[in-house]
Amino acid sequence: MGEGAYLGFSAGSLAAILAMALASYLCRVLGVILMAHVPLTTPVRRGLAALPGSIIVAIIAPLVVRGGPAALAALGAALVSMLIRRNELLALAVGLTVVTILRALGV
Repeated sequence: MGEGAYLGFSAGSLAAILAMALASYLCRVLGVILMAHVPLTTPVRRGLAALPGSIIVAIIAPLVVRGGPAALAALGAALVSMLIRRNELLALAVGLTVVTILRALGV
């Protein structure tokens, strides 16, 4: 092991991991502390209610763009499943099944 290494990690790597862990922890704690001082008016409640969907779209959209036609078809199938059955787990299973089959077929 090289000089300044611990468990196979360099000092810089360990510092980066610790800094990211601290930043993640502070985001959670400070979010709770700051929201304790925000009055929960109707617009604030609506905004908070919309956050989960916005986060999902922000995660899924780039994956679909990079995933091509198979990912787009899987997203469409999952959305249709969700509209019909209102079951997130089923929609996930449908989407994964569609993308797996289409990728196996070379799409």
